Amino acid sequence: MLHSIGVGNMIPSWVTTVCVDISVSTVTKLSDRGSAQAIGIVTDVGLFLSLLHKDLIGMT
Repeated sequence: MLHSIGVGNMIPSWVTTVCVDISVSTVTKLSDRGSAQAIGIVTDVGLFLSLLHKDLIGMT
């Protein structure tokens, strides 16, 4: 959670970030701190990464 919020605090507002976490509170805290550029996804990171990998491989 601290890394997600830390990244949100350090990057410029024009950079879109995606926060993937299994904990709703992490995604909520990131959006509550005013990160308009943050997109929150509540899911298991392992499942998310495997699906992302399959989609990216299918694009090539």
